[in-house]
Amino acid sequence: MSAVVSDIRPALIEGNKTYHQITEDICSPTEQLPDKNWFILILFTLGLFGFGAVSMFVTVYWGIGSWYLNKTVGWGWDITNFVWWVGIGHAGTLISAILLLFRQKWRTGVNRAAEAMTIFAVICAGIFPIIHMGRVWMAFFIFPYPNTRGPLWVNFNSPLLWDVFAISTYFTVSLLFWYTGLVPDFATIRDRATGFRKKIYNFLSFGWTGSAKHWQRWEAMALVLAGLSTPLVLSVHTIVSFDFATSVIPGWHTTIFPPYFVAGAIFSGFAMVQTLMILTSIAIPQLKNYITLQHIESMNKVIVLTGSIVGVAYLTELFIAWYSGYIYEQFAFYNRALGPYWWAYFAMMTCNVVSPQFFWVKSLRRNVLVTFILSIVVNIGMWFERFVIIVTSLHRDFLPSSWAYYSPSWVEVGDYIFTFGLFGTLYLIFMRVAPVVAIAEVKSILKTSGNQYVNANKEHAKTHQEEAAH
Repeated sequence: MSAVVSDIRPALIEGNKTYHQITEDICSPTEQLPDKNWFILILFTLGLFGFGAVSMFVTVYWGIGSWYLNKTVGWGWDITNFVWWVGIGHAGTLISAILLLFRQKWRTGVNRAAEAMTIFAVICAGIFPIIHMGRVWMAFFIFPYPNTRGPLWVNFNSPLLWDVFAISTYFTVSLLFWYTGLVPDFATIRDRATGFRKKIYNFLSFGWTGSAKHWQRWEAMALVLAGLSTPLVLSVHTIVSFDFATSVIPGWHTTIFPPYFVAGAIFSGFAMVQTLMILTSIAIPQLKNYITLQHIESMNKVIVLTGSIVGVAYLTELFIAWYSGYIYEQFAFYNRALGPYWWAYFAMMTCNVVSPQFFWVKSLRRNVLVTFILSIVVNIGMWFERFVIIVTSLHRDFLPSSWAYYSPSWVEVGDYIFTFGLFGTLYLIFMRVAPVVAIAEVKSILKTSGNQYVNANKEHAKTHQEEAAH
């Protein structure tokens, strides 16, 4: 009888890498001049940024009258984009914090880029509430601080203020977590650099020497920040959902919003991580040994889970609207599915409920092209979800005389394009100045997850089973 060795823990590092080769592969993009593809990409993102900057100028100079908001739809693309970008920012801290606490080794290949994605996405998200104020120079009014304005104070009952607290805290902790992880890798680049580059990386690495005491404190800091970040992952989008759920508008006033928004945020965030990691591995070919099919499959499993939760939430909303017997709630959902914006509702349902189910098939779950396409489809669907929640719940209110059809102006579209240009430019610069994959963390799993060690362990286990059988 032949022995069968189960493939319990597949390799997470391919190419029979040594510790030195890992350092060379991951550091080299920061030490070499960018190739032609990188310049093409950054010119493209700067073009988006430039076009968006024009629309941002129009928004600030002329005010939000340059948008096509109307009597009923006071929140157009602006808050739709805000909620979408906050959702994108969820996956980074989830991959880093929760998976670190659960000791999941597959996080090490993708956590650095996911953390950077979080920082850049939250920056993009924060732009929209400020420009939505109409007078951006009044942004300081949203912060509670001792002032001389007498009784004028922020409204602590407003979930919009809770957003300020939650997102600023989330951004701060995520930034600390991201930068703390970068310190040992900056020191590695410093030790390989010369001249002015050496001085820059010496400053960024805070005098890191790699001593046992430094590593001990670094690991303790990572665990503390992971512990702080984990509840924030759950709280931030819960509080964003309160922007809607604490109102009395039909279609919004529902207790399912907090868990459903959190699941949707993780769903869209992981999809964006997939998109970025696949593009990164194409742009920097030597990273393909560290961003493997095993990483892609593990993230696709999370996408299936969270996508299914979102699908259940959609059906629950429909059921509760019907079961409540409340005609205005029923009309809100009837109008979503069969009203003027039916196309947005069915785009949302198709992209978010149907498309992730393809990942139940293992061959599709491990297919890079399918993953790339579906990751983009998921994020299109999640944008439509936010659009459907906001616009279709508002455009027909209690007075039929106020009903209007909302469509965005070029300025609103341009503001959204601006954030894509900003996000893409920041990420491309990050790729050239810092290791996209965490060097120290990848090295920590080499002995257990490098393909040469995994194969050797399999052979050893197979030999042992054959001897036991004889």
